[in-house]
This record gives sequence, structure tokens and C-alpha cells, in this order.
Amino acid sequence: KAVGDQLTCVFVDHGLLRKNEGDEVEEVFGPKGPYQLNFIRVNAQQRFYDKLKGVEEPEKKRKIIGEEFIRVFEEEAKKIGAVDFLVQGTIYPDVVESGLGGESAVIKSHHNVGGLPDYVDFKEIIEPLRDLFKDEVRKVGLELGIPEKLVFRQPFPGPGLGIRIIGEVTPEKVQIVQDADAIYREEIAKAGLDRSIGQYFAALTNMRSVGVMGDERTYDYAVALRAVNTIDFMTAEAAQIPWEVLGRVANRIVNEVKHVNRVLYDCTGKPPATIEFE
Repeated sequence: KAVGDQLTCVFVDHGLLRKNEGDEVEEVFGPKGPYQLNFIRVNAQQRFYDKLKGVEEPEKKRKIIGEEFIRVFEEEAKKIGAVDFLVQGTIYPDVVESGLGGESAVIKSHHNVGGLPDYVDFKEIIEPLRDLFKDEVRKVGLELGIPEKLVFRQPFPGPGLGIRIIGEVTPEKVQIVQDADAIYREEIAKAGLDRSIGQYFAALTNMRSVGVMGDERTYDYAVALRAVNTIDFMTAEAAQIPWEVLGRVANRIVNEVKHVNRVLYDCTGKPPATIEFE
């Protein structure tokens, strides 16, 4: 409200979002939504897929995604006209894990911090949430009157499914993890656990294993399920989800998602693991 028409919101759909998420974002913030925003959706899926082709190393993937984000923003800024500032949703854990928070080492470069290219064609990058943890950001959102449905959405990294797919990213792998993750989130919500677990998602491992479906041998991917409880997302413990819920999730994934014959549950805390797989 304070910024008014000085702000243009550029939503970059990089093809690495959760199932149907691009359309959901546009529905809320686009011209048909309740907010009067200058909203631009850029469908850059193929552009990101081309850049990520053949890339397996996590840090390299993050930096490619970070640079491509900036290049898309720069291109859109030129179309708009005189744009001096780029506003990002960087939060404090992004800064710490990118090795920019005092004594901390680089754990993983976040696309909006350590993953930024050396040259950025804006006068200044503004990061109003840079010193806040995720739980504090949610408090700010509630104070500003943002609907709870949006405030308490599951955390999602900027590189998206690019870092929930171990190894090379392909459109086929994206489809697998989108479908598996949608099933997982649906069953967690049905069980009434969606507000009691800090973060939960499905990831696609780079491992294939032998299975049997019907009378046929299969050699397909293993999907890993992750769920953690945490206050500040700097440390976390694996959530103890009831076996019957995990069983329903696993059964649905192997029966409904093509090219998956095994489902694993990650019970590692942070540390030693990070919440995301890459």
C-alpha cells in the first residue's frame, strides 16, 4: 500500500515449482486476485532447463539458477523502463548458510545471496527481511494482515525443485517430484499434521533400485520423504510421523507416480544434515 504503483512484481516461473504452483501464485497476486499489484509472470521454464542440462553438482546448480533469476529480472526491468532497485525476500538463514554471516562457512549458496552473479544491473538490491528468521517473517506477515493461508505455506527454496532433485535436473524428473510431493502434502493435511510439522516435502534421489510391480521386474527411482520440526530453521529434528500416514503416502506414490518403485523416510536432524537435500 505504501509503495503503490512504484512497485512491479515479477514472478519468474522457472519450471522448478511445486505442482500447479505457478497458476496458484498468479491467481492470488495477478490481475484477478485481491491485491492491486503490477504483476508480471515470466514463463522461463525451458530457459532454466537448458542452463541446467548435464549439471549435477549442487553448488553449480544453485549458482546457475541464481544468475538466471537476475538475468530475467534485468530483461524485465528494461521493458518496464527506469528501474533502479531490485527487492528480494532474503532472510537471515540464507545469509548464514551462504557464508556471509560473520564466522560461518559456506554451507550452500542461496540463489539470492551467495548465488548472485558478480555483476547485477541495478543500483541497489533491497532486502527488508534480511535480518529475520522464518518464524519472525510469519509474525510480520500476520501483523500486515496477510491471510494465514499464505503466511503458513510450506517453506520453499528459491532454486525450488532444482535442489530437491539430486543430480541432473530434467523435465521428467521435475514431474516425478511434483507428483510425489503433492501426494505427500495432501496426506499430511488429511491427517491434520500440516500445522504441527515445521517443514515437509518429497525429494527425488539419484538412486534406482530393483522392484516388482505385478509380475514384472522394475528398475526405477527412489523418492525420499523429509519432515522436520524446528523453531528457527537453523537446527531441526526429524518429525515422528505415524507409520500409518507414511504407509499411505508410500503406497500412493508407488502406485500413482510413474518411474518410482521405492519410498524412503529421512530421519536425520540438522545438523548433521541440512533440511534440503542439496
